[in-house]
Amino acid sequence: MILVTASHIHKAYGTDVILEDATLTVQERERVALVGPNGAGKSTLLKVIAGELSHDKGEVHIAKGSTIGYLAQHSTVDSSMTVYEELRSVYNDLFAVEKRMREVEAEMSKPSVYENESKFQSLSGEYARLQQQFTDRNGYAIDANVRSILHGLDFPEDMHSQSVQSLSGGQKTRLALGKQLLMQPDLLILDEPTNYLDIARLTWLEEYLKSYSGAVLIVSHDRYFLDALADIVYEIERGVTKRYKGNYSAYLEQKAQDLALQAKRFEQQQAEIARTEEYIRRNIEGVRTKQAQSRRKMLEKMDRIESPITSTGKVSFSFDIMRQTGNDVLMVEDVAIGYETKQLSKDINLQLKRGERVALIGPNGIGKSTLLKNIVGDMKPFKGNVRFGTNIDLGYYTQEQEHLQVNKTVIQEVWDSFPHLDRREIRTILSHFLFTGDDLEKPISILSGGERARVALVKLMLQKPNVMILDEPTNHLDLMSKEVLEGALADYPGTLFFISHDRFFLNRLATRVVELGEEGLTTYLGNYDDYVEKKAFLEELARENGEVLVETKKEEDTSFEDQKRKRQEDRMLKREARKKEERLQAIEGEIAELEEKVVAFEEQLCDPEIFNDPMQAKSINDECEATKEAIQALYDEWEELSS
Repeated sequence: MILVTASHIHKAYGTDVILEDATLTVQERERVALVGPNGAGKSTLLKVIAGELSHDKGEVHIAKGSTIGYLAQHSTVDSSMTVYEELRSVYNDLFAVEKRMREVEAEMSKPSVYENESKFQSLSGEYARLQQQFTDRNGYAIDANVRSILHGLDFPEDMHSQSVQSLSGGQKTRLALGKQLLMQPDLLILDEPTNYLDIARLTWLEEYLKSYSGAVLIVSHDRYFLDALADIVYEIERGVTKRYKGNYSAYLEQKAQDLALQAKRFEQQQAEIARTEEYIRRNIEGVRTKQAQSRRKMLEKMDRIESPITSTGKVSFSFDIMRQTGNDVLMVEDVAIGYETKQLSKDINLQLKRGERVALIGPNGIGKSTLLKNIVGDMKPFKGNVRFGTNIDLGYYTQEQEHLQVNKTVIQEVWDSFPHLDRREIRTILSHFLFTGDDLEKPISILSGGERARVALVKLMLQKPNVMILDEPTNHLDLMSKEVLEGALADYPGTLFFISHDRFFLNRLATRVVELGEEGLTTYLGNYDDYVEKKAFLEELARENGEVLVETKKEEDTSFEDQKRKRQEDRMLKREARKKEERLQAIEGEIAELEEKVVAFEEQLCDPEIFNDPMQAKSINDECEATKEAIQALYDEWEELSS
């Protein structure tokens, strides 16, 4: 069943067209992701669908009786209630039902009503209806549901009685998310819900939304999140949407294929246009004038294929260094951190070697940013020492770019920091970060979060540090800019120490993960997936060791390393089997899609217009044969995996 359809939506602010011809459909239980660069109109389209914003043209249809919940990008909660009361207020209508049930119970218990059979039957019927309504909406589990959501969104027990007004902006946004989750609408629309969530909360939200009974329409710049959740992706570009089946990674593959196919068709059409124009030029005057005129008319009526968009709005840069550091880059020894009189973490020890890429993770509020500030000297540790090695050129990227001078323009901010460069060089560099024309004269104070992030990255790149300490560098960046930043950092020849909640980013860059807790750092070699696997293994081992101690130590003759090796082998076999099964399913889906394409090609070849055009018929036939070859290759792969 289709829950919502937005058809041919057009939205403009004066001459600034945001949505040109946007169409989007959400069916029951679908997980739909809406992606596109910053400023493409994603949030605008969500607001139109949610009824928060009017549109100039087009239609939005919502299935009769369907409910929609909407969490805006900067949603907040303004309330004088406590955290627990605020979430519980979601069920006010159910509390009214429960109150009426109690009133009916009291009425039915009166002797005068009990003796009046007609009155008693009427109240009994009303009570049965109320009780059924209360039960159907899980009224008896209200407090359990509220506590579950509060726990999942990192509101511990001691915060339940805290006033909503005393919460931070991020906590209020998490509370607004919790209210939407409890409302359980048929369609849940979420605009950047992963902001202000640490990795543990992100993982919890993923699992919650996977089992959510309704449909989800989501905008997020977290690729790991989109890969885990989405089964449909809509891309919005130049105000127009396009639908892709699968998660974010599948969308990238399909988009690359579409671009390659469009480029091929564009080149073929351009070649045909050039040949036709040349024929017209040579024959417009002479014995073949009529034929030339006919071809000119045909050319005028031709549906022109647009050149594929490959790099619109794409940031372009790389990082370099001026000199090499020594082998020992950073030494953190027995450090305790905090602010004012509150200690967050102690016994922190860390060593960074040249060329390492170390990720710092941990729950919100544990002091990750505080630790970075202690390392770079913006704060002093409660105790302990921080030392750098030799030949260190330090680059520091802060989460909120507070080191930028808000009273300066974009070009002034960069030029004043690097006065040895001339204006032309500065303009050229800024253009690679999408600052051109009037953008150069914008004051820093009016820039968006993404624009400020790009200015900070410009300055970091020009500094050419050999050690970079980065606090949430992917915040405020769109998906395309994140990918460019990852590529630049992957090729960076220096040393990295960074905080990130972007698990895709962690997987691509980290060679070591250190987790910050109240008692210091725990080190895990590898990237984020390795960290998850090793942590799960250690937790399982701890549980098993506990059970062995209680029992009779049946495995006394098996060494720890043997146990570890066996478990790793078992996991590897299970992982390979799971990957094989996933690939088999993917192949079946690809074969089905390609077979549909073959049918479409064969139908086109039966069209008289195409059949009588040898060049077009040959092109379509070539694509058909190539598709058949691709199908056969997939069948071969399927048979090999199945065997």
